[in-house]
Amino acid sequence: MSFIGNVFWFLLGGLPLALLWMLAGILWFLTIVGIPIAKQCFKLASLQFAPFGKRIVDEDRSGVSLIANILWLVFGGIELALANLAVGITYAITIIGLPFARQSLKLAQLSLMPFGKRVERKNRG
Repeated sequence: MSFIGNVFWFLLGGLPLALLWMLAGILWFLTIVGIPIAKQCFKLASLQFAPFGKRIVDEDRSGVSLIANILWLVFGGIELALANLAVGITYAITIIGLPFARQSLKLAQLSLMPFGKRVERKNRG
């Protein structure tokens, strides 16, 4: 089921949002000091490509993650969160798109504070 959800997600809007994450990563990479932030952007772009069957886990609550999250929020997080929120609302309106809206809202929340988080596959029960 995750595979089918990811295929539809990719075709119905996952690609442009993942490209935004990649653009943010490239811009951070160009600053040299933002390379750690850029790495996280590329990891989360892969989640944006295929979010079904994956979950977000808190990994690190250090001061470095807090500082990275604050910088991220000021220089790109709000825009990505709003883009995911707009897509999520659009999916929710269609009723049949509710599973996609749920994933989009998960990604919108992650877009605000992505550092100190890890993506892992869900267990198949």
